[in-house]
Amino acid sequence: MKSFNTKIIAISNQKGGVGKTTTAINIASFLAITETPILLVDMDPQANASTGLGINVKDSQLSIYDMLINNKNIKKCISDTEIDYLNILPATSQLAGAEIELVSMFTRESILKECLANIYGKYKYIIIDAPPSLGLLTINVLTAADSVIIPIQCEYYALDGLSQLLNTIRLIQKNLNPKLIIEGILITMYDSRLNLSKQVVQEVVEYFGDKVYDTFINRNVRLGEAPSHGKPIILYDPSSTGSNNYMNLVTEILQKNG
Repeated sequence: MKSFNTKIIAISNQKGGVGKTTTAINIASFLAITETPILLVDMDPQANASTGLGINVKDSQLSIYDMLINNKNIKKCISDTEIDYLNILPATSQLAGAEIELVSMFTRESILKECLANIYGKYKYIIIDAPPSLGLLTINVLTAADSVIIPIQCEYYALDGLSQLLNTIRLIQKNLNPKLIIEGILITMYDSRLNLSKQVVQEVVEYFGDKVYDTFINRNVRLGEAPSHGKPIILYDPSSTGSNNYMNLVTEILQKNG
């Protein structure tokens, strides 16, 4: 079996509603259609990345909580999805309790990293959907990741709170994961008809420069509908604007990663 030089990319922003989970699901799905083994890791207690790929999180199957807290083998916690080459490490609402339970654990910041080390080489990319907070779960995500994609929505106060995330990234680079880099900044919920969208893009580009992806994710109804059907956009409506946006984004990510 082919062994890969696995790259771990976190999708993170502690603000909710910025398209974080939608981005994690669809980056993972479009990477998988290149016939490359991909793992999506759901580290958000809301478990929306799991349900968005059709995983019934009420089932008695093992989840990421069992791996982190009950020391279950990661390979037993991974599930297949509707898309060939795409596996998921699903979450359940139990994960909310892990934030507290991790506090008393030895090497609590690097438990996810240690678990993922057991499958290193099996997947080309591991995409992690981080929780919308800056607690221990997110610290585990950023400690395990090689890089982070930060989605920013075209709304008022889009950059509010971003300094906290960037400060957390700096602290993790200094103390826990010196190799962590910002993979890219992704503009989401873009509407070319609105001056606000253009203003947000201008501000973000001024701040982050060439870290901002050329591809923007447009406001798109089909993109919003897809998760409730348990499907990524490529299965729900492959000809939609949202599908084209994520296809272009993944092309850009692959080009940047050679």
